[in-house]
Amino acid sequence: MKHILNEPERDILNKLISSAEEKTNAQIVLAVIGRCDNYAEVPWKAFALGSSIAGLAIFLTDLVIFRWTTDTTILFTVAAILITGAALSLLTVIRPEFAGFFISEIRKEIETLQYAESLFLARELFATEGRRGILVLVGLFEKRIVILPDKGVKNILDNDKMGKIILKMIPFLRKNDVRNALETGLNGIIEAICPPLPEGSGKNELSNEIIEEEGE
Repeated sequence: MKHILNEPERDILNKLISSAEEKTNAQIVLAVIGRCDNYAEVPWKAFALGSSIAGLAIFLTDLVIFRWTTDTTILFTVAAILITGAALSLLTVIRPEFAGFFISEIRKEIETLQYAESLFLARELFATEGRRGILVLVGLFEKRIVILPDKGVKNILDNDKMGKIILKMIPFLRKNDVRNALETGLNGIIEAICPPLPEGSGKNELSNEIIEEEGE
């Protein structure tokens, strides 16, 4: 996929990751995901909505104006319904922000969390001394953020602290300012984990390279 972050932004964040790890004694991984699920049902929902709206509009028009049915009007009705449904369905594919209207907020939360959990396991972020790994994942399509700490950090970086960090990150994400969103997240983690974790040898156990994936 095309990189969301350019090289200068990645360099800045890599340095901030190193600084945050030194100050917290945690191992932090950042991830930017294009889409956390394929949401296969969305085009069909859009098609159904478009067809329903077109069908209702044609019914009301026929009821008020035409009041009769011919082969031509039947053909026109069928074509208009199918074309409208197909147009809205296509729009969900080419305009992600439009597709978002057909997905509930809860579904976006669940899919982003599931992707983060899967990535945490796939990248073996649990393989740190003292289980000190932290994943900060940004879902671009969902406009959602997940902070996933390993069990060696959970007691300090609890749900309340993570929620406050995410609240500070969200305004930047809504403006597609991914770099500042991640920078805010790193600064929030530094503030939350103070004093630093006691475990660890001080060595860098997880790569500081920012994960960027297209997703589903």
